[in-house]
Amino acid sequence: MSHISGVQSAQSPLALRASGSRALLIAAVLLAVSLVLPWWHMTMYAPQYPAGLSASAGVFSIHGDVTEINELNHYIGFMPLEHVAPIERRAGIVLGPLIVLLALAAAFLGGPWRLLATPAVVLPVFTVADLAGWLWYAGNHLDPHAALSTSVAPWTPHMLGPGGVGQFHTFAMFDPGFALAVAAAVLVVSALRRRHRPAVGQR
Repeated sequence: MSHISGVQSAQSPLALRASGSRALLIAAVLLAVSLVLPWWHMTMYAPQYPAGLSASAGVFSIHGDVTEINELNHYIGFMPLEHVAPIERRAGIVLGPLIVLLALAAAFLGGPWRLLATPAVVLPVFTVADLAGWLWYAGNHLDPHAALSTSVAPWTPHMLGPGGVGQFHTFAMFDPGFALAVAAAVLVVSALRRRHRPAVGQR
């Protein structure tokens, strides 16, 4: 019995390292897939478009009914969608794949190198904070020369759920890309916790 207990104690650190590496590898795959999916989208409803207009934002670009939404936003002085987070989207072309590579390196190198995967945890948190900042900035810095500028007070568009201003109504929510990034972050945190967990027989 003591022999079996000793084997379990010896194998436990190896098992923890293996499970941590698997978690990091899965996190890297999830994050890689998330880069090509939308992270957040908004649907706008207006009298001219009762069926709604939608725009989706990803790590690299904004897609959807961007032209039509910009035309409506022009009346209230809201900035064009492509002017939102331009630096972040350009940086994402490099940083997104780099974070995936760091997570892969952490998975294969193990040990203290697992900390290389930390940016994967920061990414979804930064995304929420950055999106909130841009929504506030865009809604509170309307063009005073717009046709309907005097009838619309500055406001902050909702990041989640229903919102809107005047005759424009919106509904916003996070998309699968963001969900995968959050799942990747959870896996990375789990792997880092395993790294510091004491082995059986050492507790």
